[in-house]
Amino acid sequence: MRRLLKNGSALFGLAILGAIVMLALLAPWIARFDPIRQNPRESSRPPSANHFFGTDRFGRDVWARTVTGGRLSLRTGIAAVAVSMAIGFVPGLVAGYRGGWIDALIGRGVDIMLAFPGILLSLAIVAALGPGLYNVQLAIAISLSPTFVRLVRGCVMAAKENTYVEAARALGCSDAVVLGRHILANILGPVTVMTTVALGWAMLIATSLNFLGMGVQPPTPEWGADLALGRDHMRTAWWISAFPGFFIMLTILAINPVGDGLRDAIDPGLEIR
Repeated sequence: MRRLLKNGSALFGLAILGAIVMLALLAPWIARFDPIRQNPRESSRPPSANHFFGTDRFGRDVWARTVTGGRLSLRTGIAAVAVSMAIGFVPGLVAGYRGGWIDALIGRGVDIMLAFPGILLSLAIVAALGPGLYNVQLAIAISLSPTFVRLVRGCVMAAKENTYVEAARALGCSDAVVLGRHILANILGPVTVMTTVALGWAMLIATSLNFLGMGVQPPTPEWGADLALGRDHMRTAWWISAFPGFFIMLTILAINPVGDGLRDAIDPGLEIR
C-alpha cells in the first residue's frame, strides 16, 4: 500500500475513478431531471446553466442520462470481470497444478478462444443468445475468461516449483492444503492486477455492444447506447455523443494507471525505470 500511494499516476487514476464512481452512486440525487422522461419542447438544446450537458433530440437531459448511465456501465464491467474470473480461475488452477493431459486439453480450448478477438467473440455469443444486458455480461465474461486461465496457470506453475511447496509435500500435506495455504496466497497479487486491467477491457466491450444495440434497449440510459443515440447529429448537436464518449474514455484511462500501479506495488522488480 505504501508503494502504491507513492505512485503519482496510480493516485491520479484512483482519484478520477473514485470521482466517476461517486457521480454514479449519487446519480439519483444530482441528476436534477428524470433521465427517461421526454420533453419535446427542450429538444437538442446546447449545454447551459439549466442543462449542464444539454439535451438530446427527445428533450432528455444529457447530464442526467450520463451520470445515471454510469451506474449501468460500471456495474456491467464489474459483473463481467467477476464472472470471467470465476470461470477461468479453477481451470487455470487445475491445469497449472496437475499438468499432463489435463493441461494440454484446457490449453487447446483456451488457444481456440484466444484465436478470436474479444469483441468479436462477445458479439458472436450475444448474436447467438439474443440481445440483452445479462447476455452481454455473460458474453464478455466468456470472452475474457481465457486470459484468466492463462494467467492463473502460469502463476501456479511458477509457484509450485518453490522450495516451500516441496517442503509442504514432503511433510505429507494434501493437495488441497498445498493449493490453499501455499500457492493461492502467492498468485492473488497478479490475479488482482489482471482483474483491474480486465475491467477496462470489459467496459470497452460492453459499451461497444450497447453502441451496436446488442445490450440495453431504449430508453435505458447507458454510455454506449447514448453514444449511438447522437451519432447522426454530430454536426448539429455534438454534446449528445460527446459527453458519454468522454466519460467512457476517462474511465478506461483512469483504470489503466491503477492497474500499472498495482503491478509495480506488488512486484517492484517489474517497474520500468
